[in-house]
Amino acid sequence: MTPKRRRLWFIIAGLILLGTAAALVLTALRDNVVFFFSPTEIATETIPSGRQIRIGGLVETGSFERSGNGLRARFRVTDLKTAVPVTYDGILPDLFREGQGVVAAGTVVNGVFRATEILAKHDENYMPKDVADALMKAGQWKGDRGQ
Repeated sequence: MTPKRRRLWFIIAGLILLGTAAALVLTALRDNVVFFFSPTEIATETIPSGRQIRIGGLVETGSFERSGNGLRARFRVTDLKTAVPVTYDGILPDLFREGQGVVAAGTVVNGVFRATEILAKHDENYMPKDVADALMKAGQWKGDRGQ
């Protein structure tokens, strides 16, 4: 076998190994991907029950309530077009308020979003990019895109 042919086989074997490694990494990460939805998308699309997703929008004014021992919260997240009821068991972030931006991670069960994590915006000028894009798409928010 000539050196040129040996080098060619070495390159081909390297590419096959690199492709296999990339395929394994992508397969492993596929189950950990969390998709972002706006309240309107949740209302109009069919999302499999139990699938981990994120929802973003504004906490609807007048919708926040606490129950039980004060750790169970119920509120609605809206993109000013559609509102989705959310339940959360735990301590809410200090910056969580009605009328403010929020991103919640969890699952949709029977039309109710059950959050496992709540993220609130950190100042009056910030809006998460996904939330800002969803509100702009709905034609309800005209601020600068998540800084």
